[in-house]
Amino acid sequence: MAFRLKLVPDNTRINFFRWQGLTFGISAVAMLASVIIILINGFNFGIDFRGGTTIRTESPTAFEVSDYRQAMDELGLGDVSITEVFDPTFGAEKHVAQIRIGTTNETGSVTPEELNRIEAALKTVDPQVSFAAVESVGPKVSGELIKTAVYAVGAATLGILFYIWLRFEWQFALGGVFALIHDVLLTLGIFSLFQIKFDLSTIAALLTILGYSINDTVVVFDRLRENLIKFKTMPLIDVMNLTVNETLSRTIMTAVTTALALTAMLVLGGDVIRGFVFAMLWGVFVGCYSTIYVAKNIVLWLGVKRDWSKPDKTAAAEKSDLAGTPFQDMP
Repeated sequence: MAFRLKLVPDNTRINFFRWQGLTFGISAVAMLASVIIILINGFNFGIDFRGGTTIRTESPTAFEVSDYRQAMDELGLGDVSITEVFDPTFGAEKHVAQIRIGTTNETGSVTPEELNRIEAALKTVDPQVSFAAVESVGPKVSGELIKTAVYAVGAATLGILFYIWLRFEWQFALGGVFALIHDVLLTLGIFSLFQIKFDLSTIAALLTILGYSINDTVVVFDRLRENLIKFKTMPLIDVMNLTVNETLSRTIMTAVTTALALTAMLVLGGDVIRGFVFAMLWGVFVGCYSTIYVAKNIVLWLGVKRDWSKPDKTAAAEKSDLAGTPFQDMP
């Protein structure tokens, strides 16, 4: 006998709108709190946005990143990131590392004296190490990267707004975009509150969150439009409850499977991708919440047209399609 895992029972009748004022109020307060936290704390910008130096090292012998990191920690340089570079073209005698050092001085790069200290420290753990390349990112370039990152997130949001407007109605577009703003603000607020390193990988995570969240929202909206055509005499709030219950299994299963993969990456992936994975993991749960409790509330308050060209069903026919228990008073 085949065994099938079910995270959500069949034919649920949960009343997601019973506490709509409370859930939407929590979201509004969380968004406002995120803005305040960002204004007070700012962000812990990484090298990409603050400026710094990247050193590419080469060695004919294998090395341990932890040994490099321990040697660098003793120099007190601050924000240091070390990764081993893997390339199939490298032979057995070529071992490469990339060291990124954040700086706070006006030049945005480490001084020659600091480079000498770094090389001497690394030679204590790997006498054959050499510097193949040294590159610096100044404050001007890092400032342009911040501006470009803002433009990227803004352009993605406007593109999504335009797509949903064409695909559905303007009410759906506003609901979807408000949910996206909710997700991005809460993610930025978490990064500011805990001072998690904010770099270009975090921007990539934000853009991925936008895509993940709107994908889930569009699935619900598409089923909602089908149900609005099917049940024209049913109150809009009941049609929305029915829609979320019908898509709940898909929403939960997608979120859980994605979260499992991200959790493994968060635990085993190392420090280099931890910020990216944390943003993604947080975005999965926030996006799932906003799809259910934020986007639909906006559409419910704005209202939608229900005069599509398919013939109306009678109230009796609609009741027969919804045979079962009524919506339960659960949040």
